[in-house]
Amino acid sequence: MKIAVFDSGIGGITVLTEAIRQLPQEDFLYFADTLHVPYGTKPKQEVQGYIYDSISMILQEPIKAIIIACNTATSIAISQLRANSEIPIIGMEPAVKPAVEMSRSIGKRVLVLATPLTLREAKYHELVQRVDDLSIVDSLPLPDLVEFCEALQFDSEIIKTYFNKQFAAFDLSQYGTLVLGCTHFPFYKRILSEILPVHIKLIDGSQGTVRRLKEMLAAQAPQHEAGSGEITFMCSGHNESYTKKMREAFKLYNESINTN
Repeated sequence: MKIAVFDSGIGGITVLTEAIRQLPQEDFLYFADTLHVPYGTKPKQEVQGYIYDSISMILQEPIKAIIIACNTATSIAISQLRANSEIPIIGMEPAVKPAVEMSRSIGKRVLVLATPLTLREAKYHELVQRVDDLSIVDSLPLPDLVEFCEALQFDSEIIKTYFNKQFAAFDLSQYGTLVLGCTHFPFYKRILSEILPVHIKLIDGSQGTVRRLKEMLAAQAPQHEAGSGEITFMCSGHNESYTKKMREAFKLYNESINTN
């Protein structure tokens, strides 16, 4: 049986890569909702319908757990998905808590980058309210970055120009951590590290999410046996060219983290 990793597009490949690192003997199904990417700029109820349809497609395969590798999808659909599921479903949320703890210890602020829909949701505001007792968290929506990533746009000068424009209103010397609150955004870690002050740490939620999955699977053992490390790519549009793009994105991301 496989572990499914679900996202609207290629962003969840950053989570898939971490899952493979922590669980190398598992088999994985990566599913992208290519018919409806991006999610973060669309109405909530519309996106919820897309998510439920995608999960139904995923569950036609032999699946033992699902990672919702999308902060937007987690924020608007995770409760309903879990209520209707007999297998573990693990979601993503912006890694605000560790970022706050890290920045607070050095007297700095936190900047959360995410999609507009994630930042509008009550789930995000409740998270910030719960952990940000000193009011040091600021948020910045970056919808264009998802579209850049989906187009495999990784040209340093284009992306640096975009980031510099987005960060222009912020005094970055006041920030200690930057939270990558969308799974597409870790594709740009290298470029961010080149333009941000050296003291700013980049944080995303992939490691914690996969650790939670690992614990849940361990609690089920020996109910499920491990696999052989196989990776299958699927998408809602049954589009061979997009499947090829997913494989290319997987290759590019792994190359980028292995050279950093």
